[in-house]
Amino acid sequence: MLTTLPPESDFLLDPSITFLNHGSFGATPRPVFEEYQRYQLLLENEPVEFLGRQASLLLGTAREILSSYLHTKRDNLVFISNATHGVNIVANSLDLGPGDEVLTTNHEYGAMDRVWQFLSEQKGFVYKQSNISLPVYSKETFLDDLFQNVTLHTKVIYLSHITSPTALIFPVKEVCDKARNMNILTVIDGAHAPGQIDLDLSDLNADFYTGNCHKWLCAAKGSAFLYARPDVQHLIRPLVVSWGWRADVPGPSQFVDYLEWAGTRDISPFLSVPAAIEFQRKYRWDIIRSECHEKAAWINNELTAQFRTESLSSSSDWFGQMVAVPLPDSIPSSDLQQKLFSEYQIEVPVILWKNKTLIRVSVQVYNNLKDLQFLLYALQRIYNY
Repeated sequence: MLTTLPPESDFLLDPSITFLNHGSFGATPRPVFEEYQRYQLLLENEPVEFLGRQASLLLGTAREILSSYLHTKRDNLVFISNATHGVNIVANSLDLGPGDEVLTTNHEYGAMDRVWQFLSEQKGFVYKQSNISLPVYSKETFLDDLFQNVTLHTKVIYLSHITSPTALIFPVKEVCDKARNMNILTVIDGAHAPGQIDLDLSDLNADFYTGNCHKWLCAAKGSAFLYARPDVQHLIRPLVVSWGWRADVPGPSQFVDYLEWAGTRDISPFLSVPAAIEFQRKYRWDIIRSECHEKAAWINNELTAQFRTESLSSSSDWFGQMVAVPLPDSIPSSDLQQKLFSEYQIEVPVILWKNKTLIRVSVQVYNNLKDLQFLLYALQRIYNY
């Protein structure tokens, strides 16, 4: 067991709520939040000095720390507000048109499906899904399910590293390696990955990768990054054209020039990222993640046994600190989520996905076994088990 844990007071969550939904928006520890507010105060004290003369240096330093954490070079990534923004940048930049195909899975986040669907209608390319068999058993089966829909017209493979509705960790490196050998670009949505699993972008082999820092890394809300391999950075176009396009004094990376400055905005969330990395280093987050994973595996086993449903994966290797568990569909998902919150003060998402009712449980350092037992008790009461 751990000998050192962050104090409960380090998280600002309402103690009257059993919070099992870290996956949606994260939760920022007090020391990280205070660093975020320190930068906000500096901004307000002297906005011109902060944004006009200091911002580039501050952002460069923060990117240096984040890039080391992600095992890549500083100018291969740029700060953005969220992973949705990152996917939009890449999807809008790629030169796709009639006759081209973008391949994905049937486990993707609905908002990102809409990005690609919208652009497919605008540009004329085909956006299609591969059905991933459940429960997932092996990387080989996953790759077969995905790549059976690759054709000579496939230009891009887009998929999540950790899926939002089903909370599964996909074998992204194997996908990227295979796609590269087929000259197919890869766009990876890592919204849930940084801070929840080890992430080595130099090894992953993705062309483009976007991840949130405000979820499992616990930085301030509105902090995320977009990564691009050096040999594909020239494909990126600015979603918002500003001073970085045809910059008077170009920086070392056109990719960063195009995306870093998008007009006046609060960059304090980005500058909180080093404090979040330090907070997790201080408390040996690798150990904390392992213990949270054990609790997630426990609640998965308890719920599937209680409600006689089948796990979405053959083993706990397929998920991390977040797990989606099938429940009986006798209660509408919206009613169930509301009952859990209004009657038991449990905050947890219930998702209707492919005609399955899934409850997605996030386990963070501030959660204990009693929280999960209380969720099990509440569900037993609601379902009359």
